[in-house]
Amino acid sequence: MGERVDLGRERAASRADEVLDALDTDLVGLTPVKTRIREIAALLLVERARARFGIGSSRPNLHMCFTGAPGTGKTTVALRLAELLHRLGHLRRGHLVAVTRDDLVGQYVGHTAPKTKDVLKRAMGGVLFIDEAYYLYRAENERDYGQEAIEILLQVMESHRDDLVVVLAGYQERMDAFFTSNPGMSSRVAHHIDFPDYTGGELEAIGRLMLENAGYRLAEEAVPVFREYLDRRREQPRFANARSVRNAIERARLRHAGRLMADGGEVGPEELTVLYPEDFLASRVFSGR
Repeated sequence: MGERVDLGRERAASRADEVLDALDTDLVGLTPVKTRIREIAALLLVERARARFGIGSSRPNLHMCFTGAPGTGKTTVALRLAELLHRLGHLRRGHLVAVTRDDLVGQYVGHTAPKTKDVLKRAMGGVLFIDEAYYLYRAENERDYGQEAIEILLQVMESHRDDLVVVLAGYQERMDAFFTSNPGMSSRVAHHIDFPDYTGGELEAIGRLMLENAGYRLAEEAVPVFREYLDRRREQPRFANARSVRNAIERARLRHAGRLMADGGEVGPEELTVLYPEDFLASRVFSGR
């Protein structure tokens, strides 16, 4: 019997599970997303084992598209992905560079190429995360410089895919239109991962985790009020999932602090850490209740 590779030992040596566990801790829900990231980790571990036996294969294409509404965890997953790919030997640095159109596209002739190349230089060895990537392409403007940035990206995604992973992010329908208009980009993106909106229960769990991390908790009578806040906020414009939950908690903390200062007097740990219904009910979300 010839040489064998213990995949469990290889996995433990890579410390990939530390990153995957951190992803579980960082984000509530998103089971399909986490499953895909674990599959990518498994693929790279198997590729390492194949290399040990001299089994040749092309380096896997890991350029990705993350689709979903704001606040669904896309940037957090990209950050953990960069760390994971570094530990598995796919990326030499494992850092994340997050940009938008304004970081890549210039406003006059000759400005775009240097901006785009500078961003790519900073991102080499890690993950380049382009949020709302569809804004790079503006079909209605023939003189728009975004196409120049796209062409440079296409070249680098192909020629440096062993040293850079590009993640394009944005709303599903707009990303679909972007790929239809840019078939070269579509052919270079191997993994399409959808980030669904959070359910009411998941948003509540996210809120509780945020409160715990900040050293707060909800009074028992504040729990149904917080749930109602989330239900109402989800139906209003510009809802941004976890970001909206974070904003709600930050504003509740402001009201809590203002209430304590207005009351004056001595306070202890209980008063300093518990949020009550009035800390949420003053929100405009409850206007006309």
